Amino acid sequence: MPVKAVDINCDLGEAFGPWRLSDADDAKLMQVISSANIAAGFHAGDPNLMDTTVRLAAHYGVGIGAHPGYRDLQGFGRRRIDGASDEIVNDVVYQIGALREFARRHGADLQHVKPHGALYMELAANEALSRSFIKLMRTVAPTAFVFCMDISQTYRIAVEAGQPVIREFYADRDYDRSGSIVFTRHGKKLDAQTVAEKVVRACQTGKVRTVEGEDIDIEFESICFHSDTPGALEIASAMRAALIASGIRIAPVSEIIPQKEQASQ
Repeated sequence: MPVKAVDINCDLGEAFGPWRLSDADDAKLMQVISSANIAAGFHAGDPNLMDTTVRLAAHYGVGIGAHPGYRDLQGFGRRRIDGASDEIVNDVVYQIGALREFARRHGADLQHVKPHGALYMELAANEALSRSFIKLMRTVAPTAFVFCMDISQTYRIAVEAGQPVIREFYADRDYDRSGSIVFTRHGKKLDAQTVAEKVVRACQTGKVRTVEGEDIDIEFESICFHSDTPGALEIASAMRAALIASGIRIAPVSEIIPQKEQASQ
């Protein structure tokens, strides 16, 4: 079924003190997205940057999400770290709590939680860790959406547990025939119009072309792109324009799918 309304989410606040990963301007990106995944201090982010990024999101009416990752500033949270489930989950609690308090400071709510990088991928494959994570969410943030891939353990377990959950489509990543995204450490600059056409096609047909040259089915409520992808602002602007031109409304997931409605399912 064609998508009539969709969220656009992006990872923001990914810096630390004077260090910046992306050349994109968070304030400009905030004007073209509808949900922000805000780094909470472990893979990137610090208290001052978290405050600034949350304030921007609140100002532009962008849905605020915590973006917890492994404790890995040097590796930007893209390296898998072994640890007991309780240790990893406690790190997530810490990061959600910090980001939520900044949201509260600026009169906003925590819309969602989206794990970052290697933690996101580990949760997708690790049933035991996903169960620990979703159990945590049912306790500390039972009405917040969890962002994940539709083929992930995270999605399956969230649905079973009754946790509000959002499936993502990755605009700036390739897919393989299994429905998994193809990992890349150093992304090349993409053609913004090609990405926009890929996104509109996915919304209209529920299909995406894989690296093997096949079409596979894809279901999603939110489109993700990364602020550290070269040309991120150009990509986001092209996507937004193409979606609107195709009659597809862009809004935070909390407006597209009310949290209370999902929590009661």
